[in-house]
Amino acid sequence: MAMTVVKPLPRAMLIDMDDTILSAYGRPEIAWNTIAEEFAGELAPLPPREVATAVLAYARQFWSTAEAAWRMKLGEARRLTVRGGFAALAANGHRALSDDLAARLADRFTTYREEAIFVFPGAHDAIDAFKAHGVKLALVTNGAADMQRAKVERFELTHRFDHIQIEGEHGFGKPEERAYLHAMEALGVTAEDTWMIGDNLEWEVVTPQRLGIYAIWIDVHGDGLPEGSTVKPDRIIRSLTELVPG
Repeated sequence: MAMTVVKPLPRAMLIDMDDTILSAYGRPEIAWNTIAEEFAGELAPLPPREVATAVLAYARQFWSTAEAAWRMKLGEARRLTVRGGFAALAANGHRALSDDLAARLADRFTTYREEAIFVFPGAHDAIDAFKAHGVKLALVTNGAADMQRAKVERFELTHRFDHIQIEGEHGFGKPEERAYLHAMEALGVTAEDTWMIGDNLEWEVVTPQRLGIYAIWIDVHGDGLPEGSTVKPDRIIRSLTELVPG
């Protein structure tokens, strides 16, 4: 049986926020199915699950190629993706659903997601332990300034980090190389001193590794790497607590 070699803690960690520290946007199919059920009466005779599936499929297609600017306009992007899902249903012969209904469904999804966010068990304690061990910490998150800053404050992250870097406040974000370089400069460290931890393979593994950063992929639900993925994280964990020295 292969043994995992446990590395000593680094001088610095760059840590993602959403779906790394906070349960925020993972498993969107559950949220879309829940919201579609709430709107079942207005969606009839279309089954809510079929609507949720169409919207999710369009959303995944949209986000796979979306420009970074859309991350600053998340509410607008969600309205667009719901309209896209509705259009796909209509193209398959189902009745047309209105743009007004699309907007209300999208806005309800946004509210639902914000209400449902919580700190993963042990995440606060793990971050505090890293800090107690002398590790310099930077929170590096993409997204709009007001929305992300509100989460930082709501979930008591401000005092836990030496540097907080929000895409909407700085004008750049992952996977741009300067996002990582700026965070390391703010902490006064080099790539060899640094770990990057997060749930997005491109943002938290591919680009950091290219810069010489030790890249840890957090797979909260234990789904494993996507089929056919060629990305090789330096380590895979399910919780930040796994990195706390025993």
